[in-house]
Amino acid sequence: MAKRVLRTKLCDMLGIEYPVIAAGMGPTLIGETTGAPVDLVVAVSEAGGMGVLGGSGFSVESLRDAIREIKAKTKKPYGVDLLLPQKLDVGGGLGQKGPKELPLSAILKAMPQSHQDWVKKIKDEMQLPEVEIIVKMNTTTMRPQESIQVCIDEKVPLFCAGLGNPGFMVKDAHAAGMKVLGITGNAKNARRMAQSGIDLLVAQGHEGGGHTGRIGTMALLPQAIDAAYPVPVLAAGGIGDGRGLAAALAMGCVGAWVGTRFLATDEGGALPVNKKHIIDSTDEDTRVSKAYTGKTLRASYNKFHDLWDGSGLEPLPFPTQVLISSALLASFVQAKKDDYVGGLAGQVSGLIKEIKPARQVLEEMVEEAVDILTRRLPENVTAK
Repeated sequence: MAKRVLRTKLCDMLGIEYPVIAAGMGPTLIGETTGAPVDLVVAVSEAGGMGVLGGSGFSVESLRDAIREIKAKTKKPYGVDLLLPQKLDVGGGLGQKGPKELPLSAILKAMPQSHQDWVKKIKDEMQLPEVEIIVKMNTTTMRPQESIQVCIDEKVPLFCAGLGNPGFMVKDAHAAGMKVLGITGNAKNARRMAQSGIDLLVAQGHEGGGHTGRIGTMALLPQAIDAAYPVPVLAAGGIGDGRGLAAALAMGCVGAWVGTRFLATDEGGALPVNKKHIIDSTDEDTRVSKAYTGKTLRASYNKFHDLWDGSGLEPLPFPTQVLISSALLASFVQAKKDDYVGGLAGQVSGLIKEIKPARQVLEEMVEEAVDILTRRLPENVTAK
């Protein structure tokens, strides 16, 4: 069979073959390792889409190393995704000055006593092992300006802001020959981001994994497209096969931003237990909670959600809440209490039944989308 052709304006803008970008998924939780995020980026880019490095948990120095590793492994375009929160909570020892690394146990002592007591109570009641975690204090999230400069210095083809409006850096990025992408969950923010000068916008519906908004994908896309015009929009949230890709293109999007389906691949960086949660899921087996990061975040359902809901505590601001959740999640992983562990994942988990190579996922998605657009749709719909 001849190789399929599926091109949109996005392909021309980014120099890629297919209008599919793998969402930047990196080590956002201390208790969640990511395996080889560089390998996923390379695999997707080599297959004709665009891989994006999730840089949120890297140190500034290791981010530069990862970017250079990508460039050594592929000549294809790629992206880097960083979190740019409007305001960083710098309590609990998370200030800009001080050592580059600290034991989590020491940082927890500066947290509200109520949260310390809850973590201790859970560990004691469940007889969880003490797992000492060394927390990086120089991550890209804590040092956003330095991290942005690394991306500019390395001339990353596509800079993506997984959180926050990157409009302030557009001028410098364009001077380096880079494109800039923002992500939103509502039309109001879509308009604001588009007016800030970004090149591309991802509109992510409530179905999406990770940090997510309140509006469903089908309702969000046309409103975001109208609000952001003429900035091109990609669809995200609930897209895991060619049907979702075709639907996104039919709605007027220039492509799709795909997370969970690429997370559940051979190269995807999720823990094995979290990949298993995804492939075992139904469409109802994810939850949105502030338990993990202090912001609304969708993950595979697990009993940690129930523990947090029963705590009576208010989440701490991002990223301090990450430390509270990680203190328990690391112990759950160590104790092999898999029913208390669940990684970031979207409602599309219910469609995913096996772990495959990233290249195969992309090729099957494109094949199905092309078949729908060229054969199935004309056969099933008559329009004049």
